[in-house]
Amino acid sequence: MPVIAVVALMGFLFLPGSATAPAHAETISAPVVAAGELDEPSKRLATSKEVAASYQVTMTAYNAVPGQTDFDPTTTASGMTSNPEVVAARSRDLASELPFGTVILLERSGKDTPSCRFSEVDHLIGYRIIADTMHQRWTDKIDIQFDQTDTVKVNGRELNPAVALGVCSGVTATVVGHVDMKHAPTTQEELAAMFAEPSLALK
Repeated sequence: MPVIAVVALMGFLFLPGSATAPAHAETISAPVVAAGELDEPSKRLATSKEVAASYQVTMTAYNAVPGQTDFDPTTTASGMTSNPEVVAARSRDLASELPFGTVILLERSGKDTPSCRFSEVDHLIGYRIIADTMHQRWTDKIDIQFDQTDTVKVNGRELNPAVALGVCSGVTATVVGHVDMKHAPTTQEELAAMFAEPSLALK
């Protein structure tokens, strides 16, 4: 197991108390660079304090198209190019907890409902980089970018994943690390290689 994964896993195993903290629980702690990381400026692990930072959010999804974004669908608020494989947006009230470059894992234990079909798109979510921001009217929310040309089958119908997902409450967003936005990964394979425990990679 890579040293990176071991450090993150140990931090997670020693968390006290419950698995999640309420949104706004803590500001992200100062960066701690693990031994051997100095030659890899594009990434760093979450500290044990950051791994403890899990936020209960409502999750939705969008496509990078006019009408669902601002005047330039090809560029996110962070300056990163829109990328449906890795990009996520967060509501502005979570800006301190989830600054641009934060890598999160999104999980939901509840059953699907007619308005939330998390399991139908779970295989497309993976790890996500916070690279975009939402309209100020939203709070405690994560918006996943999906490919406008992709489809999933729901009850025999082909739907875009952003439509199929719906609105899902009770989603846990857990901080797993950070990346340099100037050198952000562009694929799930790259993110998994950086941050995933082998048993969780590309689940």
